[in-house]
Amino acid sequence: MLPVIPMTILYVVVILIIIMAFAIRILREYQRGVIFTLGRFTGVKGPGLIILIPGIQKMVRVDLRTIVLDVPTQDVISHDNVSVHVNAVVYFRVVDPEKAIIQVEDFYDATSQLAQTTLRSVLGRHELDEMLSERKQLNFDIQEILDKQTDAWGIKIANVEIKHIDLDDSMVRAIAKQAEAERERRAKVINSKGELEASKNLLEAANILSQNPQGIQLRYLQTLSDISNDRTNTVVFPFPTNLKHFMQNMSKEE
Repeated sequence: MLPVIPMTILYVVVILIIIMAFAIRILREYQRGVIFTLGRFTGVKGPGLIILIPGIQKMVRVDLRTIVLDVPTQDVISHDNVSVHVNAVVYFRVVDPEKAIIQVEDFYDATSQLAQTTLRSVLGRHELDEMLSERKQLNFDIQEILDKQTDAWGIKIANVEIKHIDLDDSMVRAIAKQAEAERERRAKVINSKGELEASKNLLEAANILSQNPQGIQLRYLQTLSDISNDRTNTVVFPFPTNLKHFMQNMSKEE
């Protein structure tokens, strides 16, 4: 027969099990426990086995891993009065568990709200072209501001990335027209530069030919030869009298 356990001992064992269940805590490598004794902060413990005094001490767990915070889409008015929709992502982690628990009620929600207001504030100081072309600098500016303001909460902002900058359809069409006008302007500039260079070359060639009459006659004959190759049209050219003398002189020289 099994020995009979007195009820008193059984009650004591049950009470001890309940006390140990409330007293023992196990924290993982990336966790820390902020300990409060009768409401007062008494230290940060962990990782590993933590023993608390039931009813007297309380522990708040803090995760030290990097947290990815998705900033909701914000309506931003740029410095040149263009409405855009912007969202971003913030990477941050807790570096001081004591400050993260004591200095702010909910550090995750506080960081999210601060990121939203900072995103609108920073982008609102820039024109649309700067938003689209200087995104890397904007990310750095937002990160720097957030990092300074969350330092009192024991939070380190590791990185900020602007994900999307969306424009209204009307603004997209206006930008497309602007880009098309810019391309046409550049094409006209390139064409005019080409014509200017060609006219300079023609003027230089004319000056060279004008210094030698025989050169002009040879160019005239070359033009007649080029036209004669096209048999689809009939072209009548006046025959200059000085060309006759030029050809006679050439025959005499031969």
